[in-house]
Amino acid sequence: MPRLSIIVGSNRPGSNGLPVGSWLLRRASEREPFGEVGLVDLAEVGLPFLDEPEHPSTGRYRHQHTRNWSALIDASDAFLIVLPMYNGGYGAALKNALDFLYAEWRDKPVALVSYSAGASGGAPAAEALRPVLERLGMRLTGEPVALPGIEELVDKETGFRPTPGIAAALDGLLDEVTTVAVAGSGRR
Repeated sequence: MPRLSIIVGSNRPGSNGLPVGSWLLRRASEREPFGEVGLVDLAEVGLPFLDEPEHPSTGRYRHQHTRNWSALIDASDAFLIVLPMYNGGYGAALKNALDFLYAEWRDKPVALVSYSAGASGGAPAAEALRPVLERLGMRLTGEPVALPGIEELVDKETGFRPTPGIAAALDGLLDEVTTVAVAGSGRR
């Protein structure tokens, strides 16, 4: 059974990505096809800026934090990345986490959920991330879901409270990544 990892692509304290990721974790955990669903909070992972002396494509990692990151990503069959938009793009913590590895990402499905305080919902950040994911050989699944006005959707006490339309869009994205992950799980 495939493993889905939900990556919260911000390491900022108080980020709205964690409540969104936690909601997605609960929703995805209700789905039968996944053997395991995990939440990967980049703030908790705490990777330094890329510090490996060899190129990630070699797979020869000197540092334990890289080996731990590699094992976590390699064990995952599909990803859902929750990313904020900062100044029209995605954040450095997410780019750094992606850059640390190469083969571990290859040929795995990925879906994107972006958010911002403004009306775009972070869609420009998701669009900017696409070429990086394609370069890593990941399979983009479904259309990214953008969450506009994130401050209105997240309550610090009760968590992420999506509108019915947003909840349906996120469920649809989970359906798509589930279908692709299950179809591809025989490849490993």
